[in-house]
Amino acid sequence: MNIFYAYLVTLGWAIVGSLSMGLGIVLTLKLFTLSTRDVDEWQLVKDGNMPIAIIMSSVIIALGIVVASIINPS
Repeated sequence: MNIFYAYLVTLGWAIVGSLSMGLGIVLTLKLFTLSTRDVDEWQLVKDGNMPIAIIMSSVIIALGIVVASIINPS
């Protein structure tokens, strides 16, 4: 019964992490887009602009680090 409880806890944290990361990505990218109103990042990424793609991916990675530290503070 103890292993079943551990699986349920792990599944619960996986769901919390997935939802937090999904919502966080949407909010973070929306705020990033609003903070750079004169630049259309998505069009630049579609045109193959690698520096903008690296900046946006580093924003997503930074969000992942923050969400991971909040979910697992140890």
